Amino acid sequence: ISKWPDPVGKIINKWKRPNGLEIQKISVPIGVLLVIYESRPNVTTDASALCLKSGNSVILKCGSESLNSSKALLACIHAGLKKYKLPTSCVELLASSNRKSVSSLLKMDDYIDVVIPRGGKSLIKAISKISKIPVLKHLDGICHTYVDDTSNLSMARKVVLNAKMRRTGICGATETLLLKDDIHVNDAVCIIHDLIDAGCEVRVDEYIAKYLLDPYYNKIKKANSKDWQTEYLAPIISIKAVKNVKEAIQHINQYGSNHTDAIITSNKKNAELFLKEVDSAIVMHNTSTQFADGGEFGMGAEIGISTGKLHARGPVGADQLTTFKYVVKGQGQLRS
Repeated sequence: ISKWPDPVGKIINKWKRPNGLEIQKISVPIGVLLVIYESRPNVTTDASALCLKSGNSVILKCGSESLNSSKALLACIHAGLKKYKLPTSCVELLASSNRKSVSSLLKMDDYIDVVIPRGGKSLIKAISKISKIPVLKHLDGICHTYVDDTSNLSMARKVVLNAKMRRTGICGATETLLLKDDIHVNDAVCIIHDLIDAGCEVRVDEYIAKYLLDPYYNKIKKANSKDWQTEYLAPIISIKAVKNVKEAIQHINQYGSNHTDAIITSNKKNAELFLKEVDSAIVMHNTSTQFADGGEFGMGAEIGISTGKLHARGPVGADQLTTFKYVVKGQGQLRS
């Protein structure tokens, strides 16, 4: 994060009007952020560093599981701030486990500019319901990988396996695999068997089920409509056959969560159509959805992944923790 270019004071755009006015659009800090998270103490340092880098102050509220670790990390952060004669109050930790204190903070829209929840769906929903302050959030990571062709079967097998099984509990894990229905039966079976052999529970539609012969057939389950809408966060995957890239896009836009979706194909036209038409924060071609991460994007870290469309979208790093102002310079111009 320290090596990332300064995101504050950047001239995003500039132009000159016919009347001589010079207008600049310049990045500025958002202000005071409230970051609410549960059991991962690394958020203490990630959030603090990103907020400091972007010129913001931050109030941290961790869960009881990570309180002692977060206190220890905060002491290190404050020691660093003191060393460089910066106010320690720009990074504060709410040490109380009282839920009323959080509810009070969420109503302080005169003092806090943005709330960023890091945690499960229930936490984010609860915060969004109470907060008077704008919330930067994502509720689900229902990510898809669509295999459009298997001209490079080895790559397709490795990418699908990694996208699902590298870490099943992260928001960038693939939850639904879409297979083009004219993929060679043996290729489809290889991809599915890889998942089963890795310990993944496989749930398939009726079209796919006919591919899976003994000894694998008794290891699969039939998918239902709820599976297409489920973020498992576990070694479970739903698999569906689609006619073509257009049907894959339609399925993703209907059932996805606007997080991360990937296509595996050697067809450039289909890849471009997918990347253009899938309405997600991150779209990928020939790579694993598990790369949906600010660190992997070169941001140093992330404060979260936003699936909304306003302000920030995708991994939220230091650049995304800024807003902008317009600076207008004249020589006495008057509006007629």
